[in-house]
Amino acid sequence: MTSPNETPGSDAFLASLAEVVHGAEGIERRLAAVQVEQIRMLAAAGALARRTASGSPAQVRERDMVLRSVAAELGGVARVTDRTMQRRIDEARTIVDDYAIALDAWEAGRITRGHVMVIVDAGSVLPLDLRGDFASAAVERCERDTPNRVRAELEMLAQRMHSRTFTERHEQAAAGRCVRIVPGRDGMSDLFATVPTVIAEGIHDRLTQMARAVIDTRGERAASGSFAHDEANASRAEIVSTDTRSTDQVRADLFADMLLAGIPALDDTRDTTAGPLGKIRARVQVVIPALALTRGGTRDNEEPCDLVGRSPIDAETARQLAGGTVMWERIVTHPVNGTVLEVDSYRVPEKMRRYLQARDQHCRFPGCRTAAIRCEVDHNHDHALGGKTKTCNLCHLCQRHHSMKQFTAWRVRQLSGGVLEWTSPLGRIYREDAPVPAVAFAPADTSLAPF
Repeated sequence: MTSPNETPGSDAFLASLAEVVHGAEGIERRLAAVQVEQIRMLAAAGALARRTASGSPAQVRERDMVLRSVAAELGGVARVTDRTMQRRIDEARTIVDDYAIALDAWEAGRITRGHVMVIVDAGSVLPLDLRGDFASAAVERCERDTPNRVRAELEMLAQRMHSRTFTERHEQAAAGRCVRIVPGRDGMSDLFATVPTVIAEGIHDRLTQMARAVIDTRGERAASGSFAHDEANASRAEIVSTDTRSTDQVRADLFADMLLAGIPALDDTRDTTAGPLGKIRARVQVVIPALALTRGGTRDNEEPCDLVGRSPIDAETARQLAGGTVMWERIVTHPVNGTVLEVDSYRVPEKMRRYLQARDQHCRFPGCRTAAIRCEVDHNHDHALGGKTKTCNLCHLCQRHHSMKQFTAWRVRQLSGGVLEWTSPLGRIYREDAPVPAVAFAPADTSLAPF
């Protein structure tokens, strides 16, 4: 039971918190040791099945039968199905055989299980002979950040190490684009569309913006009387005034409306011209290496580009986005040192905000990966307390971590080079380095210099 003296920030509260954190550290170390031991044991079970069937004429079929039997035996001990146990054995074999360096780093406490799984997922696109080199480079990167932060960078690294260009593989994968339906229960079904990543992200982002607009303006639209000129529109006004749908529900309804009718049903328009909702367009932030903007037929020209906060996209799509639409933010970087050569937006954001978005890329609280374009700009030293509106005092924080900085004992100060130093209520220091590639402006280009 909490003591009356354990108020936030009190010595009693901090002492109790320190005890909990210390205990959690010890548990994490012991848990990691057990998990690594389990991985090695499951891999050994898979190796046993392979050795047992090695002399059989029908080796593949025999090995599968032996593996099923072994998985069923272990599944009985763990109280899981043999299918589940067989998947765990296969995963363990992959880690031990292809990513031994990552497993050793996990065992030594340099990285966590989450890091290992990100390495395995990102490296799955690579041929077997390249996975060892990939794991070595990936571990070094994982030591400096959390699993969700390094995922996009490791995916980009794996794509660059692949023997075939990302563009070649994307063209082959795009040929499999489709829409399919999976019947569900209670009169519901799941509709899946397999499309290029930038298309999927754009669709989801636009639906999200439209859903928020519907929810945020419910009261205004119901009270404005804009529907009241006839009986049908009066009925629509009543629907708006009693609308209690969640964001997910509104997003799904808008998705259906636009596919079936072409425009959102709740759009404030009475003709075929798009109203406020129909004019909303998606915002997606893409980092494009300079050489990817040219078509030279070399690997450098086909280097994958980074869809910030998500996953790699192919160079051809990035080139089309850079030159063919006014609603995508463009960040062009030097292919070697990461220097920003151009930061452009047709929406004409302020120079300072463009610089900060290019520098930060995402929320700067340790471990958070929310893209900068969906974050708030925070004064590290509060403006109300004299903090200046300068880039050396500003960074992007998502709404969750912006509020936490404001209302809890977490504190942050910005060091040189955009490095943040976070201090927890216990006084623990967490260094938040600028994202890779870091933004650096060429000395000759003073027009984009930091403020």
